Amino acid sequence: MNTFTKILLMMSAILMLSCNDDGNEAVAQTTMSQKMYITIDGVSRAVTLYDNAATQALVAKLQDGNVTVTLNSSGGFEIWGALGFSLPTSNEQITARPGDVILYNGSNICLFYGSNSWSYTRLGHIDNMSENELRTFLKAGESNISVTLSLEPASSSINQVRMDSAPQDDVYYNLSGQKVENPTHGIYIKNGNKVIL
Repeated sequence: MNTFTKILLMMSAILMLSCNDDGNEAVAQTTMSQKMYITIDGVSRAVTLYDNAATQALVAKLQDGNVTVTLNSSGGFEIWGALGFSLPTSNEQITARPGDVILYNGSNICLFYGSNSWSYTRLGHIDNMSENELRTFLKAGESNISVTLSLEPASSSINQVRMDSAPQDDVYYNLSGQKVENPTHGIYIKNGNKVIL
């Protein structure tokens, strides 16, 4: 193989590597250090945000407080809906992938659990979730999904414990948490304390 052929093959390989699988040139996306969180039914997932005018405006909006939107499944690949405000666009023809968070028409947010090609503005990508996990988390196929966007994950701490009825002094439980009607010799739990009979 002569030198010209080797150079031509190397240039072809470089060109192929610089294109994604859709034939569009791959665009290096700079990410922000600031994360956004998507919360559905009390479960929060982190989103790595791309650094662009849309995400900068979104972060500024979220600094004033959380944004809750109602999203609906569409096309078998996303949940989407109106943000209630507009963001700057930098649309480009892309193929959105599972986990992508996309701005559509400047005022709609799309959360992908499948793929679709369209002219979108990239916002970010949900971190570390498989396609199946995304389908479950994003409630694929459902309607009227309440989604909260925030700069902090939802708190999962227990703030208050309420007893539905007064404690029963004569109730014993074994160490597996099963109620024991007639305890004999052994270790049990009674009123939240360990007792030995």
